[in-house]
Amino acid sequence: MVGESTYVPPPYVPLRQSDAEADLVSLTDVIPAAQHIKNGPEQWSSGICACFDDMQSCCIGLVCPCYLFGKNAEVLGSGTLMGSCMMHFILWALVNTFCCMLPEGFMLGIPGCFVACYACGYRKILRSKYNLEEAPCGDFITHFFCHLCAICQEYREIRERSQESSSSNRNSAEVIAPTVQTMESASAK
Repeated sequence: MVGESTYVPPPYVPLRQSDAEADLVSLTDVIPAAQHIKNGPEQWSSGICACFDDMQSCCIGLVCPCYLFGKNAEVLGSGTLMGSCMMHFILWALVNTFCCMLPEGFMLGIPGCFVACYACGYRKILRSKYNLEEAPCGDFITHFFCHLCAICQEYREIRERSQESSSSNRNSAEVIAPTVQTMESASAK
């Protein structure tokens, strides 16, 4: 085949090692194993309807969804806790109240549309940050029909990913600086 190379680079030999010692070292000791490369987006760590698996996020999402939404936005770096929380509150509570007071609930779909438009942007940021698939359906549709469940799912995903990254940081080697060394003159002895 044209364009494919069969060149294999020589094994790495550390500076203080002789060529004879290098022959004893296997390639698996020197070259780390190739990591599994995924072609497509990853799966979410929990499903959209898995709210009861985490009662903390379920209760907060049910009682005060604007706080949970603001917390997600703050962790993603896309907004502040108070700014995102207040904007969510305005869209969710005030617009919902206004539309419910109109006769016969003619405009009941408008608050959900506003909230879904605002929230789907944050879901898209989360998906791109962690390379997640757009599931169970599009970001807007997910927030339009399952807004509270979507907020809880995003919170669980952020918490799961942050725990994975903090546990991998614990496995890294601790680097300690050497003690300061001084030289004494021969006449001091």
